[in-house]
Amino acid sequence: MFGPGREVVKRLRKEYPEGTRVRLVSMDDFQAPAPGTLGTVVWVDDIGSIVVRWDNGSSLNVVYGVDHVEKVGEDND
Repeated sequence: MFGPGREVVKRLRKEYPEGTRVRLVSMDDFQAPAPGTLGTVVWVDDIGSIVVRWDNGSSLNVVYGVDHVEKVGEDND
């Protein structure tokens, strides 16, 4: 199987529902937005990637186990 198991995907979907605001911590991609870039979660796909609409116009996904984001608007502002 490619990617995380069903339970991990289920947890990610609960933790990052559509509309959740996130801040990029790190992304392993030469085209990645700068750390600190804000975005809005669109959905979590079947392999656990968090699909984000970044405020700078980028649409690169957050890859489970590789890239890192933090929620904004809770205790992380």
